[in-house]
Amino acid sequence: MRLELTTRTDLAIRALQTLDEEGRRFSRSELAERLGTTPHFLARIMAPLVHSGWVRSGTGPGGGYDIDHPARSLSVFDLIAAVEGVPEEGRCVLRDGGCQPGRNCALHDAWTRARSALISELKSSNVLLQRSRT
Repeated sequence: MRLELTTRTDLAIRALQTLDEEGRRFSRSELAERLGTTPHFLARIMAPLVHSGWVRSGTGPGGGYDIDHPARSLSVFDLIAAVEGVPEEGRCVLRDGGCQPGRNCALHDAWTRARSALISELKSSNVLLQRSRT
């Protein structure tokens, strides 16, 4: 059972926050430097954000990234789903695969309730309001 997210989600959140706070277009190298990553890795982080319509990207001398209006209402859940994917709902936390009907694992009910509560909280949290406290 893994209840942590990867660096990809952290960078995606910080990229959106930076673009929103600054209110301007950043070149890929400038944004990568600001976030402490490489331009190549940043492009992989930004691809799902561009694909989802939350960030605009451009190439050439005036290229780079800037935030698109819909990102201002983006939930933490939607961002995580785009960057990390969402684990299958029926996937068992103890077994490889799903719980069998009528033969649920010992944690099935508790895990189902906990997963629902976590998803609900993430869906109600705006990613741009989750400012870092570092």
